[in-house]
Amino acid sequence: MKAPALLLTALVALATAAPGMAAPKNVTDPGLPRSVPADGGAVSVSWTDPAQFSEIKYSGNRWESERGTWVTQLATYLRDEAGQRLARGQTLDVTISDIDRAGRYEPTVRSGMNDIRIVKDLYPPRMTLTFTLKGADGQVVAEGERKLVDHAFLMGTQINNTDNLRYEKRLIDDWLRKEFRSGAALTATP
Repeated sequence: MKAPALLLTALVALATAAPGMAAPKNVTDPGLPRSVPADGGAVSVSWTDPAQFSEIKYSGNRWESERGTWVTQLATYLRDEAGQRLARGQTLDVTISDIDRAGRYEPTVRSGMNDIRIVKDLYPPRMTLTFTLKGADGQVVAEGERKLVDHAFLMGTQINNTDNLRYEKRLIDDWLRKEFRSGAALTATP
């Protein structure tokens, strides 16, 4: 008799907790922040409305593309990696205006497979961002807009095959490596 009572108690607790449980995240939710905190560092990253990103508009499955926290994850990654490359006293402000993740949701003839992202070289990762780099004296050292794309994203070794954002993170790494050399930011705008 104790087992059914325990089960009933657990079900009642679950039912009352369900309304307060967090719903799945949606990157286009207007209530979500549009920036990651600088955490006392020198890099701030913000982004425009994700509903206008190519990833959502042209992915082939808008509902699957909206799911998750991938925008925040990429912005946090960009903030953390860029912070390691700045020279002492420099600050960097980045605004992401477009993201198109690697792959697409292609229409399939099999039911139940429309939520599978197909990764092919036809669908490279892309990102558009603007940035302003300031020196220790507060003067602008470099600024501009960059349209990043990695057409060779399927080539080479994959360090982390389990990271769903590995191609986009490598795109960020490539940009940071080109824009900032050995801990000192470039002083000329390409």
